[in-house]
Amino acid sequence: MEQRTFWLGQIDAAFRSRSVVWLSGVRRTGKTTLARSLPEVAYFDCELPRVRREIEGDPEAFLRSAGGGTLALDEIHRLANPSEVLKIAADHFPRTRVLATGSSALGASAKFRDTLAGRKREIRLTPMMSQDLRDFGSADLRRRLHHGGLPPMFLSPEFPERDVSEWFDAYWARDIQELFRLERRAAFLRLAELLILQSGGMFEASKLARPCEVSRSTIANYLAVLEATYLVHVIRPLGGNAAAEIVAAPKVYAFDTGFICAMRGWDRLRPEDEGHLWEHYVLNEIVARSPAREVRYWRDKQGREVDFVLAARGRPPVAVECKRSAADFDAAGLRAFRARHPGAENLVVCMDVDRDTVRTLGGLPVTFTGLDGLAARLSSAGSARTGTRSRA
Repeated sequence: MEQRTFWLGQIDAAFRSRSVVWLSGVRRTGKTTLARSLPEVAYFDCELPRVRREIEGDPEAFLRSAGGGTLALDEIHRLANPSEVLKIAADHFPRTRVLATGSSALGASAKFRDTLAGRKREIRLTPMMSQDLRDFGSADLRRRLHHGGLPPMFLSPEFPERDVSEWFDAYWARDIQELFRLERRAAFLRLAELLILQSGGMFEASKLARPCEVSRSTIANYLAVLEATYLVHVIRPLGGNAAAEIVAAPKVYAFDTGFICAMRGWDRLRPEDEGHLWEHYVLNEIVARSPAREVRYWRDKQGREVDFVLAARGRPPVAVECKRSAADFDAAGLRAFRARHPGAENLVVCMDVDRDTVRTLGGLPVTFTGLDGLAARLSSAGSARTGTRSRA
């Protein structure tokens, strides 16, 4: 069994500050395997009726039986009152470490009556990122882009198009229905499909309402559910000048490149397809390594834009452009952005760059880097914020 060392390090660091850790992520992203791989862990699958009866019958007795060890409570949302169990653990059994897993953000649904503020640490498990590829003994980035980052699909010898359809059936039945109890299956899944098909594009609720046959307000509600269950990343614009910059309309990215390929029928990738998917993979790396950092995009009314802007309070923004090849880069968007945000750092993250190179383009210094260079910057930024050494 592959050891996902980056994520094990994240869990270890989280347990050093809190006894309860909430591990979330989309279905089949590897939460169960990661929970089972913790050293000396007692694993409990809350989908099993006997396990639910044991925990719900007397939560205190159940937690006391752990004797100060580590418990993994998988799919904890299947319990009648999961937040109560975690609250008891945090308040009365601080020597017992509890890793709880679920498919949505804690508190996203009414089932979690207490968000456990101040009592837990949260980790969002993403599809496979750069360190995961190394842990899986693979340097095949193009396979990762094509098959996606859910481990079973990445490892599948065939392009996992059928697996995507089965995944959506389970997602609706076991995540959406149990946590949110939505009624219009066809409309909800139609919106999910459309957002994946146009992934990376601007979100306009009014244009999506008609094909989904629901109201604009329902589209907005569905988007919130899709974001809470991590099926999409909603990237909002950075801007303070409404006359010159886009300041309201978000962009929506699908959570996984394999789902984009399946929806678009890409049984093999062309160079332009790789460039589109690379942008998603870079976003996945940012979310994995710097989850607390705000990710925005920038675009002006003339259509010049920057893929991502990493914003941190009290620090200059970092403008991140994503390119399959360094030779394809046009600095017009960065120059327009720097004219309005002169203190920003300029990064171009490329598939074909192994080491940092600084070029001056039209008087603008631009750093070309690869994914490892981006990862090093994100890790060092995280260490600076927390005052600890990175464990990535």
